[in-house]
Parts: sequence; structure tokens; C-alpha cells
Amino acid sequence: MKLYIKLSLVCLSLLSLASCKKVLDKQDLTTIPGDLIFNDSTMAILNVDYIYSQNLPDWGGNVGGDVSGKAAILSDEVYGESKFFEGTLTADDVTDIGRGLDPNNNWGKIRSINDFIRDIEAGTLPLATKNRMKAQVLFFRAFRYFDLVRLYGGVPLVLTSLPGIGDQAKEDARLPRSKTSECFQQIVKDLDTAMKYLPGRWQDPGKNWGRITKGAAAAFKGRVLLTYASPQFNPEDSQSRWQNAYDANLEAFTLLKASGFGLAASYENMWFPASEMENPEAVFVTGYNNSTGDQVRKNNSYDRATRPSYLGTGGGSNQPTWQIVQAYPMKDGKKITEAGAYTYDRQHFYKNRDPRFNATIAYNGTTWRINGNSNYRLWTYFYPNENGKLVTEEVKATTSGFYTRKAIDPTINGENDQYVGTDWIEIRFAEVWLNLAESAVGINKTSQADEGYNGLIEIRKRAGIEPGADALYGLKAGMSRQELFDAVLYERQIEFAFEGKRFWDLRRWKLIERVLNGTRRTKIQVNLKTGAGIPTPAEFKNANSTKFRDVTDLDFAYTNYFELVESNLDTKYQINWKPEYYFFGMPASTIANNPNLQQTLNWGGSFNPLQ
Repeated sequence: MKLYIKLSLVCLSLLSLASCKKVLDKQDLTTIPGDLIFNDSTMAILNVDYIYSQNLPDWGGNVGGDVSGKAAILSDEVYGESKFFEGTLTADDVTDIGRGLDPNNNWGKIRSINDFIRDIEAGTLPLATKNRMKAQVLFFRAFRYFDLVRLYGGVPLVLTSLPGIGDQAKEDARLPRSKTSECFQQIVKDLDTAMKYLPGRWQDPGKNWGRITKGAAAAFKGRVLLTYASPQFNPEDSQSRWQNAYDANLEAFTLLKASGFGLAASYENMWFPASEMENPEAVFVTGYNNSTGDQVRKNNSYDRATRPSYLGTGGGSNQPTWQIVQAYPMKDGKKITEAGAYTYDRQHFYKNRDPRFNATIAYNGTTWRINGNSNYRLWTYFYPNENGKLVTEEVKATTSGFYTRKAIDPTINGENDQYVGTDWIEIRFAEVWLNLAESAVGINKTSQADEGYNGLIEIRKRAGIEPGADALYGLKAGMSRQELFDAVLYERQIEFAFEGKRFWDLRRWKLIERVLNGTRRTKIQVNLKTGAGIPTPAEFKNANSTKFRDVTDLDFAYTNYFELVESNLDTKYQINWKPEYYFFGMPASTIANNPNLQQTLNWGGSFNPLQ
């Protein structure tokens, strides 16, 4: 859907006129009557595409707002200061609920969706056409409401198009908060309707790439119900919640498999398939292109922001912390603290790790296929200059000691890194597998023949982890329910690193205090030693040096030439996430606009988000 969604904002006012002359003949083109738009399939679909353009998530799952936009730094993956982790957050700091009329906030987007539903139902298009268009739009209403409910709990349910002008319209919009349970029921209802009318695969994929499918709606329903079953919303561990999540995720898994979806053959290369429309991993995507034209350009911003700045115009963002570097298991699937076939060595932290490590983490001395160079060596070490000050050979070398290499297009050079067309995959088939595994564990399916184990094994097998003599790929045999829950969350941490999932997983499991509070995220600075037998930076760049042992022998270099110095990235405070942050409060200005809203419990109000 790269072209369709990208053009929709312009198409609504320009391109649609050129393609629909038979409809608009002899009409005043300064206005387009609604009865004409929704009586013509070409113009109606452009309105559907406008809904897509408003709601599709950006890289890292960013759907807009104060929380989603900061999710990347609200975990142990990446450092960044925030009131969330400082523990100084107020109800006025999270404004995703909206503080007034705005077409670009959640309520403005829900209004556009409800307006579309009203108008398409009043139009004269064939019922099957109407249903398929409504199905796509209902998916995005569910998508928007889920974003609100996971932040606040229950919110007002607005399911019809409300008038936008006048005192009565203002009064009609002052709806109270619905119960959280009612919101989840409505989200599921919208997704069930979407699933009923959407295809498993769209015909003409070149034109329809990126449109929501039956399987995508089912997979999102599985994500929604898994969240509802998780401790954030389910502190009593209701088995019916877990059963609903399991049923939904099994249905999604089955539907997607029947439509040809599955795990991509390569973890590293899933972002760059020979044909994006044949990528089995891509369940729910946001399409991008590499166009330089203003009217058709929709380039992803992640690649340029993430690649090292000295390789061109990159921003060097999304730098991994020492914590995530250490989190990766060894090649046999064992954590670095567990006994196994390989022994972890801090000085040689990169050796014998899960293959996903090298597909995700770029470190000093690694070979990185980038800028079209298959043999590029990344050097980020520091060395003392003539004044004894530690400096680095490269301008703006990494702050944390590492770079993220996941989904960085290896063929793009620094001059063209703003024109990158790599699609964002919001729901990968791997998530469907792990959602099914987690919900299976929730209903006590914990045997090695059940989906809990099977999902973990399939993900690890695709990653390239060694199977071991027991063919469990490093997993412990006979795990308990809690041990399996922990194993699934750990697998998600590794599989989805830097994909915007870690914060939401810690939050829905209410683990942020246990995992992060009282800690500081740290970095590693690699320093080049000085003295006899130590090569100079210039000699490191000369791979043919005969004075020293080949510096591309990385193990030898780390043993003899480098020292690793750990220090804090969080220097101002220790992380101090507070329990009330699992459901945020309503800003004062929001309540002033709608006095019928109850403030949230633990924020000075009485609304219970667990009801």
C-alpha cells in the first residue's frame, strides 16, 4: 500500500477529481458532496486510505502521543531521560487522552473513522463493497481504542459520529468513562466484524500491499486479549481471560498459516525480502518507499536516524545499552549466567552468542555489511591524544559503545540514507507464535508437547540457536508455569529488541519496578591501551600491517589491545517508576473540557481501571 496510503491526503482533494470525472461532471468542484463521495468506489477507497494514513504506526510501533513516542527509551534497551523513569510524572504529563479538539489526536482520528462509517452506510455502493471498506476502518477504531485503554483503562466509548459545532454538540461530547471491560468488549467486537469481511490475502497485491487482512485483524485481537489477560489488567489471574487470549491467538495462527504466512527463513534479512509482498513474516505493516519526489515520497526515518553518523548523514540513535548486550544468550540458547556448552567471557562479550546478537548489535571491531561494503570494520575505541585526553578516531562515535544494526539497509550509502523504503512490520508472525505460546502457558498448557514450548523452540530454531542433545534449543526441560512465562518474556526481549515491544511487555506484566527500579543503565567504552606492542589507530586501519599481529584477529585484539570500562548512562538519577504509572491520570485540562470524566484511582480520583 505504499503508493495508496502515501497519496491519500492529496488524492482526496486532487487526484480523485481526475479519476472520477463521471461522478463529478457538472458539479461545483470547490466542494465535494458526501453523497457523491460515498456513491463512488474510487473516491470512497481514497477516504479509506486517508484513515490508513492517519493511523498506521511508525517505526518502533510509534502511534503518536506522549508514551508511545518515548517507548524506545522506557526500557533497558536504550538510554534516555524521562519523567517516567525519574518518578516525577504528573497527570498533566500524559496527554494521549486529548485536551481539546484536534484532528491528529486519538479522538480526532476516531471522529474521522466514525464519520466514514456513517457516510459509507448512507451511500449506494454494493453491500459487499461497503462491508469490506468498513472492516478496514473498524480495525483502526479498535487500534485507536486499544492505544487509549492500555494507557488509562476505561475511556469514553464514542461509536457514532458526533456533531462538531454548537453548545449542544459540546454537551453531547461530554461522555463519562466506560468501564475498562466494556472498552475491551467493543475493541473485540470491532475486530470480529473486521475479520468477518476481510480477505486472507488481497487480490492485486501490488496495489493493495499493506491493507489489513483477516489474519492481521485476528493477530491484533490476539495481542489485545493477551494484554487483557496479563497482570496489568488481570491481577487475579482469571483463567477465562487466558482462555480467551489462547482461543484468539490460536485462531490468528491458524488463519495466517492457511493464507501462507509464517516465519521468514532469515531473521537478519526479513526486513529486506526479494519481494516485500511475499514476506511471510509481515502480518501488519506500514509501507515505505525510496522515492525522492515530494508527492509520492514516504521514506522511513529509522534507518537514517540509527546508522552511525560518520557513515554519511546518520544520527546514531537507538544505541544499545550494556544491559541488552548482556541479555542475549549464547549459541546454545543458555543465558550468560547459565552453565552450557559455551562460557561467557566479558572481555570477549561478542563470542559464541545467539546469532540474533550479530544481526542486531554492532560493536567495536565487528564486520558490518553496510554502505554496500561487505567487509566494513566498525571501530569505536578511544585512545589518548597528545594531551592525554581520550578521543575517538570517528566523529560522534557511539555514546553507549554500541550501535543497532537491525533493519539497517546494507545497500544504502550515506548520501542516500534519507531515501529508504524498508517497511515497518508492526506485527510479525514471530509475535503471533509467542502470543500463542504465552496464552497457552496461561491456561496451564505447560508440557513439552504444547504451544508454550513449541513456540519458543520454533523461534529459536529460526534464529539459528543450536538444538542441543535434547532438541530443546537451550530451554530447560519440565518448566513450571511461571518459568515458562519468564521464558516467553525473555524470548520476546531478544526476538523483538529495538522493535518497540520491551516497554509494553514490562508494563503489562507490571515488572518495571522489579527489573529496572534502583538501577542505572550503563555503557561500555572500549579504550586502546598504550605501550610497547600496541598498534596505533592508523595501524588498526591498515589490515596489512606486518608490525603487529593482524588487528582483524578480533579475539587477539580484545585480549591484548583493548580494555573495557563500564560507566553509567543514567547519571542524574536511578530509575524510579511508580506503581500508579500502570494506569495514567487524566490531565486537568481534559477534565475541565469534560467534567463528566472521573479521575483515575491513585491520581486523586475514584475511577477503577480494573473494572
